[in-house]
Amino acid sequence: MTLKIHGSVLLALAISTSVVHAEESKWLSPTMVNARAGMMEPSLNFLTFQNLDHMFATRTVEAGKTAAPLPRAIGPIGDKFTFDGKDESLNGFLESTATNALLVIKDGKIVQEIYRNGSHDTTRFMSFSMAKSLLATMVGIAVSEGKIKSVNDKVEDYLPAWKGTAYAGVSILDLLRMRSGIDWQEVYKFGSDTQLTEVHNNSLVGYKYRWCDYARDKAKTLNPPGKVFNYSTLDTSVLGCVLEAAVGQKGANYMSEKIWKPAGMEASAYYLLDGPEDVGREFYGAGYNATLRDYGRFGLMMLNDGKANGHQVVPKDWVALSTRAPEDSSLVDPDEGVGYAYQWWTIHNSSAYSAIGLFNQFTYVDPKSHTVIVKLDAPANPLGFEKENLAFFKKISETLAAK
Repeated sequence: MTLKIHGSVLLALAISTSVVHAEESKWLSPTMVNARAGMMEPSLNFLTFQNLDHMFATRTVEAGKTAAPLPRAIGPIGDKFTFDGKDESLNGFLESTATNALLVIKDGKIVQEIYRNGSHDTTRFMSFSMAKSLLATMVGIAVSEGKIKSVNDKVEDYLPAWKGTAYAGVSILDLLRMRSGIDWQEVYKFGSDTQLTEVHNNSLVGYKYRWCDYARDKAKTLNPPGKVFNYSTLDTSVLGCVLEAAVGQKGANYMSEKIWKPAGMEASAYYLLDGPEDVGREFYGAGYNATLRDYGRFGLMMLNDGKANGHQVVPKDWVALSTRAPEDSSLVDPDEGVGYAYQWWTIHNSSAYSAIGLFNQFTYVDPKSHTVIVKLDAPANPLGFEKENLAFFKKISETLAAK
């Protein structure tokens, strides 16, 4: 009998070990590596951006048991929009911008909820750089809890192993405002020899190292910290690693505990990881995936000064600070009509602001008209239509405010 028990235990251990190895090899097989390399195949973006958990290792952001109510008051948002003197219908604009989903919330109620291209209310959509704005809210909570003592603290205060590296003396505030001074070129030409492509291929595609590994080991200083704005997903990655060290948790767990559950999100979300589950870190710069309505709830929380589901989820002063239009003209792009705050884009000559991601992902918040608009697209090109989308949101907000 003893021998049989020992044999069964050994068999169970062998099966368990083989399952673990199979899970690891799943993400590192040529099939999966090639899939990640081709994740931005233009004709399939509409589908890929809805199903990235099939291609990447992920970490779940658990939702609570009960969702916060999001009442409906469906009504028109306008059906004629003019861009550069050319009129376009609502459906025409949604098609020309390859829209997967659109949500419009006015005064806390859903006015329009549109799903296209096979998506539906349980689809979890890729955020791209909207994830940066979500990270900034976690940083604000960590500051309010005293886990981050000050935004003027340095990277090495939380990551002592980084002492002597290019990022060591960069402050958390510098990271939030993307003024690290690190030599980094955010060039979206995947397949080229740019820095972004190098890190993308080795971390997100090949799982050879993490984003923060590159930042620690290879980053170089170009300008003094705090002086020059340079949009950088590498800065956001370091900010995420600082947050992890400060709170002593994985980012997905902290997001679940501090935002996703108390704010009453209806569905669990997930982060893409930059490596297999045992070593991969949350892709803080672009890897969040959530449902349309939960992005809407997040925007509504910001609109309501950090309150959601009966809780002050994010400190009111942090919401104001992180979304305030920059006074420094170097952080304002007059051609695009936007400025940069704490990982949020502010709208020039407006109180509105937005989380904005590559391939036209938007969570747009307009305090003046009490409107939140989420628009999730999948065009062929990573850049484009930003000015048109912002004009589209402004027109909707004005139309709803006039009623």
